Parts: sequence; structure tokens; C-alpha cells
Amino acid sequence: MSTETDGQGRLYIPKEVREKYGQKYHIVMYEDRIELIPVADDPLVAVREAAGELHDASVEEIREDIGAEAKDEAEEAGGDR
Repeated sequence: MSTETDGQGRLYIPKEVREKYGQKYHIVMYEDRIELIPVADDPLVAVREAAGELHDASVEEIREDIGAEAKDEAEEAGGDR
């Protein structure tokens, strides 16, 4: 999908994108591109939803989950050789 700015620099974001991602975005600038990162209407709700079952987990439980996931990914990568 592509779009362009108008004479005043405004960017048209198609309706289906706005419906899926919302009306507010952070603009992240890189040397070779920009990215639009959706901003939730209520950032705290978005963080809680993203945390999911980790919301009530201890730091140790989170570390164990991360370690197990890293081990699984390493084993999968080793199987690709």
C-alpha cells in the first residue's frame, strides 16, 4: 500500500488502516525510512492487554519463560541446518 502527502504535507491514511490501527500514530524516523506506530487511546489498557498472562507473573517466572522460549528457538534454528 502506498500514499502521498498533499500540498500541505498531510498524509492520507486509508479507512481500513484507520479502522484497524486507530487515529493516532508515533512517527519514528530512521536514516532511510519512517514508520508509523499506532498509539492506543488508553496506553495503560494496551500494555495490560499485551502483558496478558504475564500481568501477575513474578520476575523469576518471566525469566524462566524467556529462557525456555530462547532454548526452543535455538533448537528450531539448529534443526534447519
